[in-house]
Amino acid sequence: MILLIDAGNTRIKWALLQPGAPLGAWSASGAVRHADLAQLPQAWDASLGGRPITRALLSNVAGSALRARLQLILPAALPAEAVGWFASVARLAGVSNGYRTPSQLGCDRFAGAIAAHALAPGHAVIVANCGTATTIDALTPDGVFVGGMILPGLNLMTAALARNTAQLPQLPHMSQDGPQRAGFADNTDDAIANGCLAAQAGAIERAYALHGAEACLMTGGAAAAVAAVLKIPYRLVDNMVLIGLHAAIGEL
Repeated sequence: MILLIDAGNTRIKWALLQPGAPLGAWSASGAVRHADLAQLPQAWDASLGGRPITRALLSNVAGSALRARLQLILPAALPAEAVGWFASVARLAGVSNGYRTPSQLGCDRFAGAIAAHALAPGHAVIVANCGTATTIDALTPDGVFVGGMILPGLNLMTAALARNTAQLPQLPHMSQDGPQRAGFADNTDDAIANGCLAAQAGAIERAYALHGAEACLMTGGAAAAVAAVLKIPYRLVDNMVLIGLHAAIGEL
């Protein structure tokens, strides 16, 4: 079995798949917060049914300390040469990295671009990953990663207002399960939520127009909340980084 891991700033997502499985066809998958990292080996064992993990590919944007912790929980029987740490390169899986210094592109964004090219080949695509930060990236029909935008994520925006102003409240965590708001508000809580959602949606819509995009793929924990107020066509895709890892693993 192959183990894919997407270690983000808030959560660690994982998937198990059989070699040769169709794109995104996981045998099992899940996610934990950083504090619950130690639970992962048990979750994998429960899903493997006695089958061994023979290869692992990991994307980590959460720093060296988390990388070390992830290394420790990988199966002891997995050879070091079977463990890959995904990194941004000049070209991979049909995607050309247009960053001035290709290695400086966040590996999660590069994986997301690879996923977008696999899911919408031949189309000009905007990829919006709405997580702790929101990243908005542009991909040409022939797979050139043009570049992107980075802004605070939805919950970072609301937290910054609460932290740096004297009279504005901290809103509850806004996610795909929260209430959807749009337009002008007649109370402070909704005014904050509306403003932050408008900022997120406005940035995505601007990127879509600038790129002349034909598709917008949305992913991340706040994607559904932001997508609900968009005025452009979009597609919600779960686990785009894992899909990108899956699409790339055959060339690594």
